[in-house]
Amino acid sequence: MYSKISVIFFALTLSAQAHDMTPAYPEFRPSYIVGVSKTKMHLFNKRNDANFFEISVYDEVWKSIPFASTNKIIEVRHTKKKSFDVYIKDEDLDRVTYICTKSKLLKQKNVPLIATEICSKVK
Repeated sequence: MYSKISVIFFALTLSAQAHDMTPAYPEFRPSYIVGVSKTKMHLFNKRNDANFFEISVYDEVWKSIPFASTNKIIEVRHTKKKSFDVYIKDEDLDRVTYICTKSKLLKQKNVPLIATEICSKVK
């Protein structure tokens, strides 16, 4: 009983840290490449324990959709902001539902690690 209460108390005292991604509802526009559309995203890192974030694109049932970006994993230092473009083939545009970034953490001994994933829903 006491162990359950102590675990709950410990979880409640942890400070919640995440990262922000805007816009919340991105829109794709034609790019300079024929047959490809793009959107610009902005990521702000509020986590002091994560500097790398993986970009992913999903459909409405969370199936991965192929996309292009300068890098699939981007580095954003604590309290810094970085913009990145996401390119999608026009034939896949009607399937795109979410653009997400997930924190990538380095393993450390005896330290609880919680990865965060933030998603924006495509209009």
